[in-house]
Amino acid sequence: MFLTIRTTGTTERPATDLGFLLHKHPGKAQSFSTSHGRAHVFYPEASAECCTAALLLEVDPVALVRRSKEKGRGGAPDAALAQYVNDRPYAASSLLAVAMSTVFRSALRGQCAALPERAETPMPLRIEVPALPARGGPELVAKLFGPLGWTRVEARPVALDEQFPEWGDSRYVQLVLEGELRLSDALRQLYVLLPVLDDAKHYWVAPDEVDKLIRAGEGWLADHPERALITNRYLSRRWSLTRQAAERLELVRLAEAEHLDVEDVDNAVDETTDTEERPVPLAEQRREAIVAALRAAGASRVLDLGCGQGRLVQALLKDVRFTEIVGVDVSVRALTVAARRLKLDRMGERQAGRVTLLQGALTYTDTRLKGYDAAVLSEVVEHLDLPRLPALVYAVFRSARPATVVVTTPNVEYNVRWETLPAGHVRHGDHRFEWTREEFRAWADEVCVRHGYTVAYLPVGTDDPEVGPPTQMAVFTRTDEDGTPGRGNGRTGNTRTENVPVESTHDTHDTRDTRDTGRTGDDGSEKEAKAA
Repeated sequence: MFLTIRTTGTTERPATDLGFLLHKHPGKAQSFSTSHGRAHVFYPEASAECCTAALLLEVDPVALVRRSKEKGRGGAPDAALAQYVNDRPYAASSLLAVAMSTVFRSALRGQCAALPERAETPMPLRIEVPALPARGGPELVAKLFGPLGWTRVEARPVALDEQFPEWGDSRYVQLVLEGELRLSDALRQLYVLLPVLDDAKHYWVAPDEVDKLIRAGEGWLADHPERALITNRYLSRRWSLTRQAAERLELVRLAEAEHLDVEDVDNAVDETTDTEERPVPLAEQRREAIVAALRAAGASRVLDLGCGQGRLVQALLKDVRFTEIVGVDVSVRALTVAARRLKLDRMGERQAGRVTLLQGALTYTDTRLKGYDAAVLSEVVEHLDLPRLPALVYAVFRSARPATVVVTTPNVEYNVRWETLPAGHVRHGDHRFEWTREEFRAWADEVCVRHGYTVAYLPVGTDDPEVGPPTQMAVFTRTDEDGTPGRGNGRTGNTRTENVPVESTHDTHDTRDTRDTGRTGDDGSEKEAKAA
């Protein structure tokens, strides 16, 4: 992919000021790593009269396949073969837009400490994109760029094969834009409209894309005659996100028309009426308790067994002390959702190197799970039939055998506190059982005796003096041959059981706690009392 930005100047205002605005020295060729290849910035010409900056993006097709969690190119008609044959190394798309936001980040924001006045002043620009997919043809290109202040918008169709003109034109155009605009405005327009014309994105469109669209469209998108089309395509036709963006852009348009701030227009809700402190959901309390237990154990390489939609993995990634995090689930769908939640396709290489998602059944031994500091079974055991539970225990405590194992499960005694839960019902339809505190401790004590661990019990949520906490947690620590806690590979050893009264971090529970679906267990989201 290739893009050039050219400007002219005079002795008083040299064209090489472009280097200051882009924060890239005209006398150097620079290279930057991206999640799908390398971006190169260089200057084919740099003089006071004329200066041209070029952005070349080299896409690694192997990395593209490995990092992409979606098959094909979203709405592209050639989606079935796109993993093997595609135009992304050659034609401008969302890959080039993301590279622009990475390489020209400060220029997109209009920031230039060396020449702040120059950054705020329109300058003569000529921008060329040799190959741009245009679903809608040159007519759509003119409709999108024409109202934005360009004096020349040329979209020259690229023939399928110049030697066979009868084959007609391809869906690609050679784009040329000329006019006097601020550099930041030109770059932000390209950032939004390149993927809009391509009508496909190489990554999952999450809710934060609305914020990106609003920021990049500041000053031009709210009043654009093709605003609906731009918003719909940029957000990959996700109806809920498109509606949200349309509402926010309409507020921006009204504010600009009245010369007011958006906050002054959107003032229907009195902030003083929304100051009541909300209870912390039990799922969040559970994740906080698990992370605290792993920190106390000194774990750095952690398994999340039954990771579901990846909420716990997401929480662990925020702490740099966890250097390797592996999420395991039997559900491919759950792992796909987890990858989207974690934004694996947009992670930097260092961050992505910390996390791995694996498909696997927890009731079978798996050599991939050996050698880790800790394993977590968060809201997992209750989803198994009791006859299959010993197989999970063997796979985790005997085969994988991490130094620390954290297990959480509902406390059935607490169910009487859920007003909306009918008597005798479990908290979720997929729960095969729910233990009392005594039953949970009896099971944990037997695990310790059989497999050489000690255990400590901690409450999660409000510890009711009569029925206990809503969630009960056990932290298992492997013992060495001599019976002392350690990280050795001893298979047996003396055990001791501790009852550690730990105050709950939070004083309230939240009956709105929701369950992640499509997983071996919940990572902190079962539908407590069906009131989530």
